[in-house]
Amino acid sequence: MKRKTKRFYAISIFVALLLFVSARAQQKSWYKGNTHTHTINSDGDTSPDEVVRWYKEHEYNFLVLSDHNFLTEVEGLNSIFAAQEKFLLIKGEEVTDSFKDKPVHVNGLNISQVVLPQHGASILETIQNNVNSIRTVGGVPHVNHPNFDWAITADELRLVQNERLFEIYNGHPRVHNVGGGGSPSPEQMWDLILSSEKLIYGIAVDDAHHFKGEFAPDRSNPGRGWVMVYASELSATAILEAMENGSFYASTGVTLSDYSATPEEIKISIAEEPSFKYTTYFIADGGKLLSASYGPTVRYHFTGEEKYVRARVQDSMGHLAWTQPVYVKKLTRAAQPQ
Repeated sequence: MKRKTKRFYAISIFVALLLFVSARAQQKSWYKGNTHTHTINSDGDTSPDEVVRWYKEHEYNFLVLSDHNFLTEVEGLNSIFAAQEKFLLIKGEEVTDSFKDKPVHVNGLNISQVVLPQHGASILETIQNNVNSIRTVGGVPHVNHPNFDWAITADELRLVQNERLFEIYNGHPRVHNVGGGGSPSPEQMWDLILSSEKLIYGIAVDDAHHFKGEFAPDRSNPGRGWVMVYASELSATAILEAMENGSFYASTGVTLSDYSATPEEIKISIAEEPSFKYTTYFIADGGKLLSASYGPTVRYHFTGEEKYVRARVQDSMGHLAWTQPVYVKKLTRAAQPQ
């Protein structure tokens, strides 16, 4: 009997552990991160350890050091700064290329080795060659600041293959986030691309270079744009898998407390700041404004006529958050807490 009892308890403990591991695997959390920043390893003004300290002290959960054509090793930095489920450094590089003096910059996230600029016979081919090389070394690409020197058009972005992420907001003061003079903003490009039924997700970054001296609009300071990723754990694999599945939103200061997309509706709840007011714009095919809703909790009920729906939340101080597109008929979902 004693032997059977011990065996029973051993099996029970094993089953309990399996259930615990399974339950943990199903749990997800929000993680704040920035995938584009610089150090003295390229054209930043601050050492990697000081840059990492800034982000950790400002309650980011993950960071990619993306110096131009340089891969900063993060193992040593992680041994000092990383903390389980609190903070993580992910390897990265800004692959910095050009075509006829037009800048073509593509970030490679979690790459296994440095990627040299691949060049090409056109803007599109230059982007594609660099995307392909980033994929070859196990990385996840995202196309950076398309309006920097007005280099990349929506038509070119639409034709890039095996690429799911691009910057709709970049905190550098010279990237023309709002467009102008007949050239669309990156957000307007997003709608042109989505209307062609190419699924692509919009990210926000700060592209920080200046950590020393004053923080001013004409300097490239940290903390201006980030992503909130809904993932199973704080690991490079889980974070990047979630981003490529659209399980995140982009922000310049608005925080969401809840988001869900069902076949019937999108529901958004905002983590309110005292005295702030909020407007949520629901946007569809070609950038068409479907509705503007006020308050901390809003809904949009699908009519069935929309190709896709996304949302932009704006607070009364001008901060923004962007949710990822939901293709209504395909039931493609963005980040969704449980």
